[in-house]
Amino acid sequence: MKFFKKLICATAVALSTAGAAHAGPVLNNWVFNPTGGGFAGGQVINEYLDVNGNAFIQLTSTGNGNFSFKETAVFNITQADSNGKLFPQTYAGGNITATFEAVGTGTFGGAFSFTGGTIKMYQNPTNGQYGSTAGHFGADLGNQIATFNVLVGGGGLVDANGSPVNNGQVSVFASAEPGMLDSGYFFRSNGVDLSKESVLSFAFTNANTVGRPSSRLVSEVACQFAGFNGAGCNGTSYRNRPGQYFFIGGNGQFKLAENGEVPEPGSLALFGIAMLGAGIAVRRRTKA
Repeated sequence: MKFFKKLICATAVALSTAGAAHAGPVLNNWVFNPTGGGFAGGQVINEYLDVNGNAFIQLTSTGNGNFSFKETAVFNITQADSNGKLFPQTYAGGNITATFEAVGTGTFGGAFSFTGGTIKMYQNPTNGQYGSTAGHFGADLGNQIATFNVLVGGGGLVDANGSPVNNGQVSVFASAEPGMLDSGYFFRSNGVDLSKESVLSFAFTNANTVGRPSSRLVSEVACQFAGFNGAGCNGTSYRNRPGQYFFIGGNGQFKLAENGEVPEPGSLALFGIAMLGAGIAVRRRTKA
């Protein structure tokens, strides 16, 4: 009982701090038009866009059980709210993809968090190119429709080798200032184009280590996109090296915030720490 009281207090402090920075609740019933054709032709998004993809993680030990990391990822965004209405089928004009590049720090057998990075979203007018050798795994083709700057905080839990715990949740907080979203794609429920506002985004994915990534994934994401020149990129066969580099797969949700004012990174980091504390405590309690 004492633990839960402490947890509630910690979470309340984090939420109140974020509130002080004017972070609103998750945006519901916003409108997304995958072709950029405007509000009238868009789809109402109850809460989130579905995302799935892969990331290449490179770790560098910094001593005392800590590490820094670089993450390079590609994602496909095929539908919203897990409703089965696939964007390429519902709307003519290709599909939505995204790339993710970020850096951060962590502790082996503990938690990690992001210190910066970029999320870029694309609308590709040609169907079926995600997963191909065009561009980087087909994830950065067509029109770049949005850029989000990754904020300090977020992250998740890792094992003793620095790999995400099995099916562990990874969170990313990011922001876009006016002009970083293309007009015609993202709207409030009242028709206001979000390209004219400051927008906060939340991405939550369940991550798992990919034991045997395909040669194409290695070539496209590790060798070309991440600039890796080790195994798989230098004429030798690729194999994950826990504690050094590895691939993860993830599927999750991409959400927008209700309030246009972006909270300060410090408040988001505090919120992330509170949530990580909750996860750690629950795991300890379960093992006990």
